[in-house]
Amino acid sequence: MLTLIRTRGPLGGTGRAGRLRRAAAVALAVAAAVPLATSCAAGTSVLDKDSLVIGVKKDQPGLGNLVSGRYEGFDVDVATYVAAKLGKQARFVPAPSSQREKLLMDGAVDLIFASYSITPERKTKVAFGGPYYVAHQDTLVRTGQREINNVRDLRGRKLCQVTGSNSWKRVKEERKIPVVLVPSASYSDCMADLRSGKVDAVSTDDLILAGYATAGTIIVNAPFSDERYGVGIRSGDIDGCEAVNKAITEMYQDGTAKKLLQKWFAKSGLALNFSVPQFEGCG
Repeated sequence: MLTLIRTRGPLGGTGRAGRLRRAAAVALAVAAAVPLATSCAAGTSVLDKDSLVIGVKKDQPGLGNLVSGRYEGFDVDVATYVAAKLGKQARFVPAPSSQREKLLMDGAVDLIFASYSITPERKTKVAFGGPYYVAHQDTLVRTGQREINNVRDLRGRKLCQVTGSNSWKRVKEERKIPVVLVPSASYSDCMADLRSGKVDAVSTDDLILAGYATAGTIIVNAPFSDERYGVGIRSGDIDGCEAVNKAITEMYQDGTAKKLLQKWFAKSGLALNFSVPQFEGCG
């Protein structure tokens, strides 16, 4: 709170000069106070919270899925572990791909564990702890589509495009493969479109595909990128980010990461990595 004190001397006087001096002093005091208030607001850390609101997916089997009113999956289990290491209770809310940055920037969530790949573009808006796993982009097709053996075979075919996801960009923009994009709101909708024949393929992280793969679909097992799953956190929370990274390190060191990966993906046939990923850095 800013307190003004009447003084005599240089700032005193009843004439015009005195009034101008007093006005200038007040303006300087207000200007000095504003950065302090802004700094305090920007410095709010997840470590200062009594409990954490964590954004996860609600429709990605194996990663984040809402089943009978409860969230389950690898991302949810990792988030629960990290929150416990921070000494916090966790409450989960849905974080669709198209809303992840906004949820963090608006303060609607404290952390995001939602197959959230770290990219330069996203780092201009939010910060990242981790990664807590490095997945690889692959392609899912209908069983019997033997002519599709890798991402290059998608030329001229219909590819599902999820709003807010970067996966389609790695196919059409980065690798210049001329696919026909078919917009969709989520990967669960993509799967329905794949089964119905509306699209020919779904291409995204192999852990996401592993959760969706069912009878009638198959992963081509031709990975072509590294997808670093980061913990979304508000920019400037360096202490919180470093605490998250410490928790992730402990998760790999005590064997929890291996148990969780095997719990959710052992049956997928994917080659899983049980080593601590190289962290992004919190500075």
